[in-house]
Amino acid sequence: METIGSRLKAFRKSTRLSQQKFSELAGASQSSINRFENNQVDIPHKVLLWYADYFDVSADYLLCRTDNPQGKLYECKPVYNEDNEELKLFIEMCFDPESSMNKRLKQALINMVEEGKK
Repeated sequence: METIGSRLKAFRKSTRLSQQKFSELAGASQSSINRFENNQVDIPHKVLLWYADYFDVSADYLLCRTDNPQGKLYECKPVYNEDNEELKLFIEMCFDPESSMNKRLKQALINMVEEGKK
């Protein structure tokens, strides 16, 4: 059975960094990294989130709650309708208003979201 420590260790080894070099990146001591990887202490949430961000995986994956590194957030499928102000605002923020392609790109994104509903 995989553990939090084994996942952390596998990720660190994938970077080919020693615990010492990795600890410098993480802002932790080498002995802390060793204890995390050997499941000797609970990993602080701040450090866990740093790992998740650094390796671009979900915290649920690091916590062994899922075997999918992308986690549950990637399953989110927003519903588009004319009344969804939050999604409209998000789409507006994604594009440069000065671009001549702005309107076409926004419409393409809306079409993709609508296709996902089917």
